[in-house]
Amino acid sequence: MAYDLRLVKIITGEMIIGKYDAEKKLLKDIAILQSVPTQQGVQMMLLPYGYPFDQSFDGEISADHILYTYKKYPEELNTRYLEAVSNLTLSSGGLGGINLKNPPKGSSEFTGLIRGK
Repeated sequence: MAYDLRLVKIITGEMIIGKYDAEKKLLKDIAILQSVPTQQGVQMMLLPYGYPFDQSFDGEISADHILYTYKKYPEELNTRYLEAVSNLTLSSGGLGGINLKNPPKGSSEFTGLIRGK
């Protein structure tokens, strides 16, 4: 299922990301984007909006409170958000390039087991 993910700035000045519900005109499962200074510079951290008292991503904010919607931002932010909300790790690498039809010479016994040898 594809979500309409939006990164927005709300009237309090905070940047949040969430799933936009056009029917209800709200963002749900919202996370706040916080900057954390480090020795290497600044890193961004995603937290549930109600953190530290609410530790799940299930809050909602009405679209009436949105001041600005970012049109361009790193796609990795969507991936990190979906990982945080679902507690799953999203991967784009498939099986890491495993070739079961023509394994290289000296392949592991595990590959032989998979191929039925």
